[in-house]
Amino acid sequence: MGQLKRADSLYRQLLQQYGIHYNIESYLVFINPEFTLYAPQNECIILPSQVKRFLKKLNNEYSRLNEGHEKLADLLVSLDLVDSPFARYPTYDIGGMAKGMLCCLCHRLSTFMKGDKLVCADCGAEEAVEAAVLRGVRELVMLFPGMKIPTSLVHEWCGGMVSRKTIRRILLQNCESIGNTKYRYFILKE
Repeated sequence: MGQLKRADSLYRQLLQQYGIHYNIESYLVFINPEFTLYAPQNECIILPSQVKRFLKKLNNEYSRLNEGHEKLADLLVSLDLVDSPFARYPTYDIGGMAKGMLCCLCHRLSTFMKGDKLVCADCGAEEAVEAAVLRGVRELVMLFPGMKIPTSLVHEWCGGMVSRKTIRRILLQNCESIGNTKYRYFILKE
């Protein structure tokens, strides 16, 4: 309840700061169907079993959107922080990480090549090499945003299990190629 009161207070201050005047109703909504709250009934707490009824009530209330609502929406979008100042990301470097191709099912590094398939020695899952290489590229992009992705890096990341020639072919077919020959790197297509 303390967080709800604080958020309500901060929101009211924000609206006041920008000269916007609306009636505000604050609710604490729990959506996890397995959640149970043992507390006295409170009108501002919406439990999982009450969410559908609450949304139906909101949809049935007559309201007309006006220019003020549009301005409020634009203001909230403009104040949105893209990167949280409180986010703490772990520091790691590619040299200290284990290399190889993870199993698509159990996510272990116990895979081996069998023809054009990647097979897991632990769970027996099979995956096409192309899909496994592209998954590895997505991992690299996620872990090291902004890093250039050349064939040699993907080859190293895959633990040398797939030939450079095969990796280059897969990357040329599925990624955008920047530069040529020695200085070529790839960007994943959206």
